[in-house]
Amino acid sequence: MSTQSSDKPKKHTALTVANAKGKDRLVAVTAYDAQFARLFDPHVDILLVGDSLGMVIQGNSDTLGVTIEDVIYHTKAVARGRSRAHLVADMPFLTAGLGSRTAVKNAGRLISEGRADAVKIEGGVAVAKAIAAIVAQGIPVMGHVGLTPQSVHRMGGYKIQGKTEISRKNILDDALATEQAGAYSIVLEGIPADLAAEITAKLKIPTIGIGAGKVCDGQILVAYDLLGLNPDFCPKFAKQFATLHPLISGAIKQYAQAVKEETFPGKEHSF
Repeated sequence: MSTQSSDKPKKHTALTVANAKGKDRLVAVTAYDAQFARLFDPHVDILLVGDSLGMVIQGNSDTLGVTIEDVIYHTKAVARGRSRAHLVADMPFLTAGLGSRTAVKNAGRLISEGRADAVKIEGGVAVAKAIAAIVAQGIPVMGHVGLTPQSVHRMGGYKIQGKTEISRKNILDDALATEQAGAYSIVLEGIPADLAAEITAKLKIPTIGIGAGKVCDGQILVAYDLLGLNPDFCPKFAKQFATLHPLISGAIKQYAQAVKEETFPGKEHSF
């Protein structure tokens, strides 16, 4: 009879994420390729292939141009590099809001083709039926309310949400609708810390904050922000745990100089 090693790291699933509520702080980060996935996997609970790839990978000013094919491509790459982290794929703009049948089809592609464990959907009340339909097909759904980048035009830019009583109520309603539709967790983005605390207390599913204070059940950051890869962009809610831009820039500069001065490649690099 075979036995599993007791010290083997457990694989995180939608169930382990949901059960972390009130027990363990969830650590999440975005990833877009296999190499970063390998680096992050030992240390985090959740890897998210976010539609933020439209900005940090593709160089666009927003996420609206990201396609389902883009997310599938990057999710497949991340899936090859992770072994234990729970893998979530974003549903891009208009892939969840055009009816439940379309939403289920797109979510299914992210699971079957992208090899994700779950999908993330922005919105609340407006997409509750789509969330319920996807969950009914056995696909776990992570919600996302507050500052939802796919609604950037309606919001008038990337602005903190929940500053007025009406806005606070709408966000709370969205969060409750997301939970009632069957989501196993929810991202709270760009909202006041006290509102995030209220939502976290009312929901039975874990909340994962980004620009939503410290009371959430977990936190998520865009990898490129926490690694300090863009010197021209550091949002207030992000902390640079490293400043890799000057290191990488310096290494490329040394490489270019070595090639021009013919000091690379040397004998030790030749066959």
